[in-house]
Amino acid sequence: MNKRRWKSVKDELFKNKYALLSLILLGIFTLASLLAFLSPFDPNKMSIVDKLQAPNGSHWFGTDDYGRDYFTRVLYGGRVSLAVGFLSMVVAITVGTAVGAISGYFGGWIDNLLMRLVEVLMSIPSFFLMLLLNAYMKPGITTLVFIIGLLTWMEIARIVRSETLSVKEREYVLYAKASGQSSWWIILKHIIPNIASTIIIAGTLNIATAILMESSLSFLGLGVQQPNSSWGSMLNNAQGYIGDAWHLTLFPGFLILFTVLAFNVLGDVLRVAFEPKGANGERK
Repeated sequence: MNKRRWKSVKDELFKNKYALLSLILLGIFTLASLLAFLSPFDPNKMSIVDKLQAPNGSHWFGTDDYGRDYFTRVLYGGRVSLAVGFLSMVVAITVGTAVGAISGYFGGWIDNLLMRLVEVLMSIPSFFLMLLLNAYMKPGITTLVFIIGLLTWMEIARIVRSETLSVKEREYVLYAKASGQSSWWIILKHIIPNIASTIIIAGTLNIATAILMESSLSFLGLGVQQPNSSWGSMLNNAQGYIGDAWHLTLFPGFLILFTVLAFNVLGDVLRVAFEPKGANGERK
């Protein structure tokens, strides 16, 4: 992607106050999660005498049902939720881009076979498939990443295939074919770099989907296991104390909400910024 496209992204960010706010929020959440070790509290240390405290000067987000500092657990839980979101996005982008580019470039029976496979997988309710796979696999972050990544690549593959069908007919690709370059080199060198903006947009939106999926699985007790935490597992633990300790659901719930909204807003801004313009400067 050239500098003009990144300048367009920058202009859109400063033009859209919600996008700028989303970027700042994501930066704060990510930095706070990475610096969670600076907290003076151990996220897993229990203190029964301090359980279910409301937010106060010592415990900014209060304490949970085991007396653990909730602010510290939220920070460490953010590490898990954000890491699963980013890593599963990498898995989904890798598989989806490979399948979509191969399908769109080669066409014929390869295209038919891969697209029918995609349609079959998309017809299966992914959440129930996640529950089934997670029930037979060892719970943990690695399992979550691969399950979510391998169940969210199909839409990316369709988008990449559509873009590849257009790009492969352009002059520079036809010239590369005529000059004897291999098909794999053309895909890696000429096609994927020229559809990178589309892949970035799809990846940004995929992170939001992955965080929601991880939160849903953890909420059902099928994701991150105790004593570790994620925002979803914290919501699961808090559901029995909604009447007595409102803060247990408030903080992880709002963090999931704001994080998903922020990624969706940024994805929309990237789509607008990368959208081609006409000669008069208006969006096509």
